[in-house]
Amino acid sequence: MAESSPTAPNPTSSSRRLPDFLQSVRLKYVKLGYHYLITHGMYLFLSPLMVIVAAQISTFSLHDLHDLWDHLRFNLISVVLCSTLLVFLSTVYFLTRPRPVYLVNFSCYKPEEARKCTRQTFMERSTLTGSFTNENLEFQRKILERSGLGEDTYLPEAVLNIPPNPSMAEARKEARTVMFGAIDELFAKTNVKPKDIGILVVNCSLFNPTPSLSAMVVNHYKLRGNIVSYNLGGMGCSAGLISIDLAKNLLQVHPNSYALVISMENITLNWYFGNNRSMLVSNCLFRMGGAAILLSNKRSDRSRSKYELVHTVRTNKGADDKCFSCVTQEEDADGNIGVSLSKDLMVVAADALKTNITTLGPLVLPVSEQLIFLATLVAKRFFKMKIKPYIPDFKLAFEHFCIHAGGRAVLDELEKNLQLSEWHMEPSRMTLYRFGNTSSSSLWYELAYTEGKGRVKKRDRIWQIAFGSGFKCNSAVWRALKTVNPAKEKNPWMDEINNFPVTVPKVSAI
Repeated sequence: MAESSPTAPNPTSSSRRLPDFLQSVRLKYVKLGYHYLITHGMYLFLSPLMVIVAAQISTFSLHDLHDLWDHLRFNLISVVLCSTLLVFLSTVYFLTRPRPVYLVNFSCYKPEEARKCTRQTFMERSTLTGSFTNENLEFQRKILERSGLGEDTYLPEAVLNIPPNPSMAEARKEARTVMFGAIDELFAKTNVKPKDIGILVVNCSLFNPTPSLSAMVVNHYKLRGNIVSYNLGGMGCSAGLISIDLAKNLLQVHPNSYALVISMENITLNWYFGNNRSMLVSNCLFRMGGAAILLSNKRSDRSRSKYELVHTVRTNKGADDKCFSCVTQEEDADGNIGVSLSKDLMVVAADALKTNITTLGPLVLPVSEQLIFLATLVAKRFFKMKIKPYIPDFKLAFEHFCIHAGGRAVLDELEKNLQLSEWHMEPSRMTLYRFGNTSSSSLWYELAYTEGKGRVKKRDRIWQIAFGSGFKCNSAVWRALKTVNPAKEKNPWMDEINNFPVTVPKVSAI
C-alpha cells in the first residue's frame, strides 16, 4: 500500500477546515427566495382571483347590467344605508388617524478649532491637574487607546484651561454656545422664524440649572408667550429619542405646529477629578456636541421635509437597583462628582435591546421574518426543542442604522447581535472617531454622516437606536421623503467627508 506524501493535501481534512461556500450561497438565495415569496404572497394569491373576476365581468351583457340597475333601484333603502355607513366609517378613519410628523431638517453643532482636543492633549491636561494617581493616568491612557476616538474631538474651554475652571458660569457658556449654534444653523436652513415655533423640548441629562435650558432658548430667541416648553433631565444618552417621542405626542394635539427639539450634554460641570475608575471612563469618552431638530405636523411641509416619523419605541429596564446602578451620577469619598459606568452595563444593555426589538419587530419586520421568529419561539416553548433563538434580519426592514456612539464595546455588541456589516456600522464608528460620545446628539451626527455620503435615497428607512441611564433603550424609525443631495447639504461633515471612512485599529497607542 503506497504511503501518502506528507505534503500532499488531504481533501477530507480540507473540506472540514474550509467553509462550504457553495452551500452558503445556496442558503442565501433560498432565504431571499423565501422572503420574496412571503412578501409578495398576497399578490401571488390575488392575481389568479383577479383574473377569474375579470373574466366573469367580461361576460356581462347590457341586459345583465340593466337587471343589476333595476335591482339596486328597487332596494334604494339598502343602497342609502350602505352608502351612509361607508361615508361615516371613512370620516371616522380620517378624523382619528394620527397626524403625520415630518422632520423638516436638523443641524449638528461643530465647535471651533480652538476646542479640539487630541488624545495627547487630553493626557497632558489630565496630568497637569494633579488630581489623578499615576495608576489612574495609565488607566485613562489604556481606555483612550482602545476607545475608538480620534484626534479631532472637542472639549469645552473650561476643561482645556490650565488649570481647569469648571463653574456654573462656564457651564452656561458651553450650553449657550452649543444650543444657539445648532439652532441658528437650523433656522437658516429652514427659513422658519422663532415666532413660528409652538413646541420646544430640550434635553440635557447632567446639567439642569435654574432658569432652565429651555427658558434660556425661549428668552434668547423671544419665542412666543404661549409656547409649550419642556426641559428633560437625568435621562442619559437615550433622552434624544425620548424628546422626539414627546414632541410627536404633542404634535398630535396641537395642529399646524412646529416642534423644536434640542439634544445635548454639558461637559463643563461633569468633568470628574477623582480616582474612581468607573467614573474616569466617562472622561475618556464624552465630548462636546449638540443637535437641533425641527419637526412639523403641517401637511404643506411634506414636500420640503427630509423624513417622516414612522415609529417610536421606548423601553425602560430600570425597574431594579442593579439596572439603575449601570449609568449614574455619583459622588466619591472625596466629594468629586462624576458619571459612573458599571461593569453590568453591557448585560443590561443587551436585555434592554432585546425588549426593544421584541416590541419594534412586529411593526417593521417583513412577514417572512416574523413567521420564522414565531416558528422558532413555538418550537422552543411548546415542543421543548433545543434550538438557538432566531435573530431577525433587520437589514430587510432598514437601509440605514444610526446606533448611539456610546463606545466601541457597545458598537461591537450591536454589530454582532444584529448581524450588521461594516457598511451599516460605518456612520456610528466614524462619529465616535471624529466627535466622540456626544451623548443624545450622536444619532444626528450619524444621520448627517449618512447624508454627507449621499446614501439616503427616497423611501429609505432609517433606524435610530439609543441607550441611556435607567437603563433605557429607545428607537425611532424614519422614512426618507426625498433623495438627499450631499452637494446641497450643510452639516459638520461636509468639509471633510471625503476623508472618511478611516481604519480605526483595535488599539491605537498614544
